[in-house]
Amino acid sequence: MIKKLFLLLSISVSLHSAPNVDEKPATTEKVSIVDMNSSKKDLDEELKDSIWITSYENYKIYQQLKSSENLIETKIARLERKSTLSDSQKDTLQELTKNKDEIDGKLKLLGEYTQDPFEKLVATTKIGNVPKITNPFSIFSALSFLENIKSEQSSYQKKYKSLSSTVENLKQKEKLLQEMIASVADNEFYKKELSDTKKLLTAIEPYLEVAKSTQMVYDRKLEEVTISVNQDIKQESIKTIWVGMTILVLIGLLFLGKYLMKKYLLDSKRFFKFNKVLNIIFIILVVLVLLFAYIENAGYLVTILGFASAGIAIAMKEWFMSVIGWLSILFGGSIKVGDRVRVVKDGIEYVGDIIKISPLRMTLYEDVTLVTYTTNRRAGRIIFIPNNYIFTNMIASYNHDDMDTVWDGIDFVVAFDSNIEQASRIAKDIALKHSSQNMKLTKNNLNKLRMKYNLRTMNMEPRVFTLIGEYGMKISVWYYAHSFSILSLRSSISRDIIDEINRHDDIAIAYPTQSLRIKSNNKEINIL
Repeated sequence: MIKKLFLLLSISVSLHSAPNVDEKPATTEKVSIVDMNSSKKDLDEELKDSIWITSYENYKIYQQLKSSENLIETKIARLERKSTLSDSQKDTLQELTKNKDEIDGKLKLLGEYTQDPFEKLVATTKIGNVPKITNPFSIFSALSFLENIKSEQSSYQKKYKSLSSTVENLKQKEKLLQEMIASVADNEFYKKELSDTKKLLTAIEPYLEVAKSTQMVYDRKLEEVTISVNQDIKQESIKTIWVGMTILVLIGLLFLGKYLMKKYLLDSKRFFKFNKVLNIIFIILVVLVLLFAYIENAGYLVTILGFASAGIAIAMKEWFMSVIGWLSILFGGSIKVGDRVRVVKDGIEYVGDIIKISPLRMTLYEDVTLVTYTTNRRAGRIIFIPNNYIFTNMIASYNHDDMDTVWDGIDFVVAFDSNIEQASRIAKDIALKHSSQNMKLTKNNLNKLRMKYNLRTMNMEPRVFTLIGEYGMKISVWYYAHSFSILSLRSSISRDIIDEINRHDDIAIAYPTQSLRIKSNNKEINIL
């Protein structure tokens, strides 16, 4: 640009400062025209790449094509109104129709130039919806939005510079053409080009001021939006930092609580229970922190949760009741992980150990017990019990509040003529021998339970009952057995009782027998 200005200045000086004579040297005039043509060629090269000139030229072409189309349509309509056409007129009509179709195709390609193209070029891009920053993730979308409007602002600035450069080049070309017309005798070509340049300049130059004003307003608007978004980003970042610090504090308290429980809580069952409670409290607190930090209207949230809870309670009654059952189990303490329980479903008994309690169900591991021996003949299965089961059915616990012992009994029948007293004494002595440790454990546990329940004083020693049976005297011995070894203890006591009874001739085990009476030669023979 400086080179062109210097060249134009040199040409102007050479033209206006030349000596005032009637004739100039032919070589000087020739050199000046060559320089001016070179400068004009450079200007034309720059103007050729201008989007403003290209849009204006396309607009002119569209207008010319539209005028040609209107003229052709008039001629076609005039020919079509005639009742008869000669062969030449038919050819003319066919040619005009063909030309009209070609022009229609070109007009479709230039359809965006139906109106003044400069209005569209000067117009700014809409800013769009300013993002609301309500959570940490929206910060990224806000940063992307700022990058987009910055790009739009830069694009419009380039567009304005392009328009300013185009207007400046057109003014230089206009001045240069005026000087060339004054310097050349045969100047009709330059006069026509000067006329086109003036028309183009007249069409484009008014938009320079419009673009300048639009850019100023657009820049201020973008600056306002940018400041607002940056402030929102700053506030959200500060809030995110506080929320993050709060969660880190909660995590620190969680690990501190677990460390203290691991150090001072030696009972593994209690540790497991309190560890689970601590995890649940931590999750609830984190959820509450996040909700109250990122929900704008807490009352609105409570209302929504109320209606949602009612809908969920109706649609998913079983799940909802299972969650309520889980809370009851968790805070009631009636059942905990590690307990041995007995449940009945559809007439089938299941005895096993609770290995997990989730919000929806309890998981039971079925052990080898007396129930599996006498009824199911299956063990080792994983049984899933819905938590709502505790509201509708009975669950028997074998070790509630560390009460790990239960009464178990063994029945056997001796003959009516056996030494009943001796058989009873044998059963009681053997039961006492095997259950003495369980008696002490039961006594300690019952003393603990008396702090929570109204329990009367009970005799811990084995109990023996003698009842008349169908085939003999039924002796029933009851003793305390540990809930996790009932079957093995019953097996040991049963074996020892039979071994001891077999050592006494005055005691006989009774079992079903038949007596057959046969008369032979007026004699009766009894066969047992």
